[in-house]
Amino acid sequence: MGLLDKIVLCPDERLFTECAPIEKIDDEVRALAQDMLDVMYEAEGCGLAGPQVGEMRQIVVIDVDYSGHSKRNPYVLINPKVIKADGDPRDFQEGCLSFPGISVNVTRPSHVIVQARNLDGDLMQYEAEGNLMAVCLQHEIDHLHGVTMVDHLAPSERTRALRDFEDALAAGARPGETEVEG
Repeated sequence: MGLLDKIVLCPDERLFTECAPIEKIDDEVRALAQDMLDVMYEAEGCGLAGPQVGEMRQIVVIDVDYSGHSKRNPYVLINPKVIKADGDPRDFQEGCLSFPGISVNVTRPSHVIVQARNLDGDLMQYEAEGNLMAVCLQHEIDHLHGVTMVDHLAPSERTRALRDFEDALAAGARPGETEVEG
């Protein structure tokens, strides 16, 4: 099984299920975080949440700085909580490793403050505004609560996005692809 084969694709029910908090940060959780980072980098993504690899626990990995050639700057968030989401709503074209072949326009608050534990168990606070990190934090934390990017769309847009996703899968889309050529 390759790394990309670990990514759970829609319509898998795990993507729509609330995740359990992680009670203890131990070597098993650290190994899971490393595995998730490996999958995310292989798929050339900027974030990945537990349910996207079949782990129904509150863990998120993010690296919005890495682009295949730059230095890696990963974040691992355990039991992340959005403390504040405000600011002017901002539209952003989002992709998702669990929805290969498509991207959709999602409107989210432009400013977010998140608290989470790191792999050492320390309580950390992350703040982002008007950038990819702000979007990624909200997108990945949504996954932990069974919410996907298409859930933010109006019903007609959601239907169209899911139809486009089915077409992309039929055309051979794989995680890491936001559009299919041809």
